[in-house]
Amino acid sequence: MSVAPEKPLLIGVTGGIGSGKSTVCRIFEAFGIPVYYADERAKWLVDHDAILKADVTRLLGPEAYDPIGRYNRTWVAAQVFGKPELLLQLNALIHPRVYADTAHWATEHAHKPYVVKEAALLRTAGEDGNNLDKLIVVQSPLELRIQRIKKRDPHRTEEEIQNIISRQISDEERIQMADYVVYNDETQLLVPQVVHLHKLFSESEL
Repeated sequence: MSVAPEKPLLIGVTGGIGSGKSTVCRIFEAFGIPVYYADERAKWLVDHDAILKADVTRLLGPEAYDPIGRYNRTWVAAQVFGKPELLLQLNALIHPRVYADTAHWATEHAHKPYVVKEAALLRTAGEDGNNLDKLIVVQSPLELRIQRIKKRDPHRTEEEIQNIISRQISDEERIQMADYVVYNDETQLLVPQVVHLHKLFSESEL
């Protein structure tokens, strides 16, 4: 009888664009905690995972990949624009492969008490097979988020930024999903909040 590999606690970190979730993750990394950047990894999987590439091709056709096998993001975006059902079908192919990849990655870090998964969109811990044990939401005031995005992405207009924010779920919805909230609002120190969570995840039975 085979024994399932040990895995550490899987802690999700999410937040709206400009909230500072990547900054929070870098603090966790400074403590030696591995971080899985789901959005970047999903892009890699779409380009390299043979099963996913075959599924995407079946859904969208061979034009989804260029002649040397690279994902044709511009073409795909045009196909799903204004077609929410098709976008849902595409995401239904990608998300399970990301979940499986996350689970495999977590087992590679079984010697750690916990690992972190960062993504722009994460649901309540345990929902939809996401395998999260706890979810941290990074919260920042809207005006501060806009200022940060303008500084980080000077090519974006404020209208573009507002459009991105409007397509994301609301702060209230995120707070409802959260097991823990980290406030990155420049009125509270960020590092002590993450230190507290690091100690909690390292020492406690959750």
